[in-house]
Amino acid sequence: APGHQLMLLGIYGAYLYFQLVTHRELFEEEEEDDADDEDEEESAGLGFWGCIFWLGVLTVFISILSDYLVDAIEGAAASWDMSMAFISTVLLPIVGNAAEHASAVIFGMRNKMDMSIGVAVGSSTQIALLVFPATVLIGWAMGKPMDLDLEVFETATLFITVVIVAFVVSDGSSNWLKGLTLILAYVVLSCSFFFHRDSELAQQWPGSHAK
Repeated sequence: APGHQLMLLGIYGAYLYFQLVTHRELFEEEEEDDADDEDEEESAGLGFWGCIFWLGVLTVFISILSDYLVDAIEGAAASWDMSMAFISTVLLPIVGNAAEHASAVIFGMRNKMDMSIGVAVGSSTQIALLVFPATVLIGWAMGKPMDLDLEVFETATLFITVVIVAFVVSDGSSNWLKGLTLILAYVVLSCSFFFHRDSELAQQWPGSHAK
């Protein structure tokens, strides 16, 4: 039944309503009186509808490229002798989210940590509460039943990731030690996915060497 997916989509809708309507002031940057900061403000290059237009155009092209990319994953996994889990969880997000990663780093270098954390954590929230359940529902509509039942290894990884990020951002401050901790945690998880072999995934993708 699609109950769990609809609940996750409802939570994401409530999150957007909370962020954009009822508690919008919590997510707005505080106004600063420093003239130097005002000089750094960049003028908007596109209007609202211009942004919507180009987002739509780029979305169409990205969807087409993504279709070809998914078809090439099995061959890449077989030729590189890598597991499907490593390619889809580590390599593809690095390339696909390069723009978000660059934006988060740039905002952090400009001491705009709220925006940096919003880009990094907001993207993960969008995937978990919007993209994941929406993909399952669309799959059902297309006659390809899927569910939200992750394997034990992936579930443990997700839980550990959420706990680490929650502890790091809980006090609202940042320093080099926290950054190093996050980087090392990502390296450990990447190595874990590189050596992880999922027998069920190997049956679905026999050419991926995921066994």
